[in-house]
Formats: sequence, structure tokens, C-alpha cells
Amino acid sequence: MTRASLDKQPQDVAAMFDDVAARYDLTNDVLSLGQARLWRKEVERAVAARPAERVLDLAAGTGTSSLPFTRTGAYVVPCDFSVGMLGEGKKRRPWMPFVAGDGMRLPFADDVFDAVTISFGLRNVQDTDAALRELYRVTKPGGRVVICEFSEPTWGPFRTVYTEYLMRALPPVARAVSSNPDAYVYLAESIRSWPNQPALAARLQGAGWSKVAWRNLTGGIVALHRGTKPDA
Repeated sequence: MTRASLDKQPQDVAAMFDDVAARYDLTNDVLSLGQARLWRKEVERAVAARPAERVLDLAAGTGTSSLPFTRTGAYVVPCDFSVGMLGEGKKRRPWMPFVAGDGMRLPFADDVFDAVTISFGLRNVQDTDAALRELYRVTKPGGRVVICEFSEPTWGPFRTVYTEYLMRALPPVARAVSSNPDAYVYLAESIRSWPNQPALAARLQGAGWSKVAWRNLTGGIVALHRGTKPDA
């Protein structure tokens, strides 16, 4: 079994997700106490996909996060660099156009997508700024980005409780439900080391995105960041 480290070597991260692919969606539901489904709903609203739009869902895994966009009539491309995740997704949803791709070097032309989104995957990319620039590159002028990622709880006492849950409660729960519990130790560490809401917003702006804003979910455990690619 593979466990990535915080230097996030792409081959290690991909192999780690290959290991957890079969039970990944179930494990997420359990570890988030059911909140993962509510967060996906908020991403769906924020992306606001429309019929005939092209939407890139990066770090889509098995395609669970892509499903809501398909129901709007948009053309959705689920993209991930874990072949194991893509294989599991193709078994469940053979009609989806799954694409293997690295967030730092996306296999798409410039100005292709009306909207790009990534949920709980940006912090696993080795170079965050390169990924934000790549998302910018493949988005049409006037298009939008939505990032859903773990963040920093806004209330101090709750932040302490949350940190304790990540490092103490999450690993034993993961051992009970995951095929690779060590992967969730890495995921807890990656959440703790991730930039807070203003810091991620600054990185989006640094990559060229305008009208950057964020909204906290579940007390700041998760934040939805949004931005727009300026019209040419």
C-alpha cells in the first residue's frame, strides 16, 4: 500500500489514490459525517452549469462529483491522474468521457472550457500555482473557476476540536472503512498544512483570476473559492 508524503510526488499521490479507489466515495461519506454530499451540492450551485457548456471537473476520481453537471445538459469532462480512480469510474459510469491528466500539465488546448472546477484535489497537486495557471489556461475568457477545498475553521475553539479529530479520530475510522488507512493519515496532514481562505484567494489572483471570492461551508472546514477569467 502506498502513502504519499507532503512533498506530493505525483507518482506517489496517484498510486495512493489507486489503492483507495474502490471504497473512496464510501470512505469520504463516513469520514465527513455525511457532509461530503452537501458540499457537492454547493459546488453544483456555484458552478451553475448550463446546457451545452463545457465543464472540466479536475480530480474527478470516480466521477461522483461530475454527475450533477451532466444533469444540467452540460458536456462534462472528468479528469484525474489516478488510473485506478478512472478505472473504477469507468466501470460505474461507462458513458462518461474520463480523461487521464496531470493538473500541472493538462491535456487540453487553450480557452476550451466555460467552467473549471476541482473539489478536494488541489492540495494534492505538487505545484498549486502551476495547477491554478493551467486551469486558467484552459478556461475561455469570461469563464469561471470553482474550487472546493478543506480550509481553516473560523471559530477558534472549533478549530482546535477539528484539528484533534483530523489527527486522532480520522485514522482509526479510516482503518475501519478504507482499503488503505495510511492514505488518510497523509490526507489529514495535507489538510493541516494547506493555506487558509485569504492565502488561497491570493494565489488565485496571482494566477490571473479576477473577481476572486470565497464562501465558508460547515464553519470553515471547507471553503468554496470562485474566480473569473477576464474577457480578452
